[in-house]
Amino acid sequence: MEHAGMKLLRESGLKVPQFVVAHNMEEVARGYDLIVKNSTNSDVVIKAQVLTGGRGKGKWETGLQGGVKIALDKPEALELAGHMLGKRLFTAQTGGVGQLCNALMLVERKYIVYERYLAIVLDTESASPILLGCAEGGVNIEEFVKEFPDKLIKLPVDISKGLHADQAFNFAKQLRIPNDAGIAEAAEQINALYRLFIKRDCTFLEINPLAVDVSGSVLCVDCKIQIDDNARERQKDLFAKRDRSLEDTRDTRAESIGINYIALDGNIGCLVNGAGLAMSTMDIIKLHGGSPANFLDVGGSADANQIAEAFRLILSDAKVQVIFVNIFGGILKCDVIAQGIVSALSEIKTQVPIVIRLQGTNVTEAKRILATCGKRLLSVMDLDKAALMAVKLSNIVQLAKDASVVVQFSELS
Repeated sequence: MEHAGMKLLRESGLKVPQFVVAHNMEEVARGYDLIVKNSTNSDVVIKAQVLTGGRGKGKWETGLQGGVKIALDKPEALELAGHMLGKRLFTAQTGGVGQLCNALMLVERKYIVYERYLAIVLDTESASPILLGCAEGGVNIEEFVKEFPDKLIKLPVDISKGLHADQAFNFAKQLRIPNDAGIAEAAEQINALYRLFIKRDCTFLEINPLAVDVSGSVLCVDCKIQIDDNARERQKDLFAKRDRSLEDTRDTRAESIGINYIALDGNIGCLVNGAGLAMSTMDIIKLHGGSPANFLDVGGSADANQIAEAFRLILSDAKVQVIFVNIFGGILKCDVIAQGIVSALSEIKTQVPIVIRLQGTNVTEAKRILATCGKRLLSVMDLDKAALMAVKLSNIVQLAKDASVVVQFSELS
């Protein structure tokens, strides 16, 4: 959550605007008073604390536009908070479900003159951190860098030697921070960010924007921080603060199962082994005009119980109209997949048709197991034809749904 990241920055000696977190209207009122008391103006920025991107362009169920608002006085702050607390914010990432807002961050408004982009990412290829920066930073950095990729500044850091002071200073100069004092201050912030990145086992740390205000101070105005899941034991205090009530229940369920799952907006559920094959499966579905409902990689060591749970997870998504199982059996044998599918379907009553493509180890035994299922299973060996079949079935179901017609599929073998 953003406020936790900002607190982490503040504790690490980085300059951030003063802020408070509010969970109810009383805390909003007290928080506003506290910020204004220590500020030179009465303006505050109110930020929805939700786990979604694009909140600035989001829309609330109350009709209010935007998850980041500026209040010029206390009555306006309370009015805005009333439209946000306990309400759902809908963004491009949340889709029609929206994200419930249980907390707001009230931030001292800073009048910004310059905005820069700064991030540190862990590059898995080189196994080292890389500093990323852009002198044209700000809200729409992704679109800008896509159009002008040469504007993105990159600095790989030797993790055994760390970030040197002169490297940080030169990087700040490349960000076109005005005057020598500003460059020196920005360099200090960059060094502090790198120390935080290493100390807290980060995989991603983004400051957008790194801002220079009218007084010339360099500030971290907004941040995103990702901690390596494998650092759970070393970063117990951070993981203990995780608020699962704000997360998609499917994500937390997938984590407990031990599979990689990302919900998407489509209607074709995917169950695949291997991240590469999972991405290829989604690509070929899109190629044929379909839309995947999820990314799901069961990995190479899943057992029948995990497969069954993964199947149940897919079916818990009401948008799913077809399931496409695409397995290349190697370490994960095809018969294990089949056992998991049969186990799940023996407990779940579903009308969702299932397209299955199995190749590899124990595929013959897998087909024998699936033949005993007696459910709507369509086995297709060719990947392209299997994906096309899944897309066609999803189109049939969608057309029937649009026409308020019930479709029943006869058993397929």
